[in-house]
Amino acid sequence: MDLSETYKGLIVCDLSQGVAGPNATMLLAQYGADVIKVEPPEGDWARTMGERFGDHCAHSYTFNLGKRSIDLDLKSVDGQTAIRKLIQRSDVFVESFRPGVAARLGLSYEDARKLRPSIIYASLSGFGQSGPYSQRGAVDALMQGFSGMMVMNQTPTGQPHRMNMTTVDVLSGLYLFGALGAAIFRQRQSGEGGYLDISMMQSAAAFQAAKIMEFHLAGGKPKLLYMPVGCLRTRDGAISLSTMRQEHYEALCRSLGREDLISDPRFAELSTRISHGEQLMRELERETSHYETLDVLQKLHKAGVLVERIQTYGEWLRDTHVQHTNGYRWIEHPVVGQVPFVTLPGLSLPPPGSRRLRAPQIGEHMAEVMKDLDQ
Repeated sequence: MDLSETYKGLIVCDLSQGVAGPNATMLLAQYGADVIKVEPPEGDWARTMGERFGDHCAHSYTFNLGKRSIDLDLKSVDGQTAIRKLIQRSDVFVESFRPGVAARLGLSYEDARKLRPSIIYASLSGFGQSGPYSQRGAVDALMQGFSGMMVMNQTPTGQPHRMNMTTVDVLSGLYLFGALGAAIFRQRQSGEGGYLDISMMQSAAAFQAAKIMEFHLAGGKPKLLYMPVGCLRTRDGAISLSTMRQEHYEALCRSLGREDLISDPRFAELSTRISHGEQLMRELERETSHYETLDVLQKLHKAGVLVERIQTYGEWLRDTHVQHTNGYRWIEHPVVGQVPFVTLPGLSLPPPGSRRLRAPQIGEHMAEVMKDLDQ
């Protein structure tokens, strides 16, 4: 099923910056929408998130694929004239300003709706458009801490731990993309637009909804779901395993020649394995550390144990299964040459040279878009 033109003809006015909003609008572009990224003259600040190659870093290139870019000074008369023309032609408007900024620029939902009554208007912010924290600045690391994610992901010593990527940003973009999909469906059915208030705070919580409920039900002290689970070192690397069922645990122990761990009263049942988890993992690692990674994987896979090699991104790119399933393709970056483009789940690979495989330079499509708006 080719879904790459699902949103063909849909025009999106994208004022979002960073990762969260641009992720949602990038997905719209990959599904065929004409996404016009409106940047300040200096460009989206996300273009500086890491080493920069020309107009882009890896983050800004990834989350702006398939868009057209114009640069406007929204405080100027010319900028205001251009953005209003664009809103009049747009089906969707996305902004990620701090609450109140869009209104001060004359670009609130009420302002946009006067220009385009059927418009879908989405605001993405840290804490939402109202409430005591609405004016606080928010970035991914803060939201990981605020939401409980860093405690849920704490180290064995109890130190809160941040996932070293823009996790909440990406998740927020996915939730926004889902909400926009439903709003676009309704718009196409009834001609009605509407307003969406999407916050990073709520997105982070929604992602952890089951863990938050579990925390409450456990009186603030949730236990592990099963054991053994996690990382075990090998002679040349490490493996990650998960033994959800008793038969998986017993197969693991037999494969490693440690049948004694099956009858050991500390580990015989799930509840006692959880209570003595650290001791159990040490016992198992004594065995796996004698094996090369590929050898222990072969042994455990044959026994039906759920286990995989812990890989770097480079190893993932070289993995034979990833390559066989077209998990990514090499695309041409205008400055550095070929870079890997990870295939989006549910979408077929775009043909070479497709606009879906390019991210725009700052204001690259200014003349083109302005000509379209004057027609």
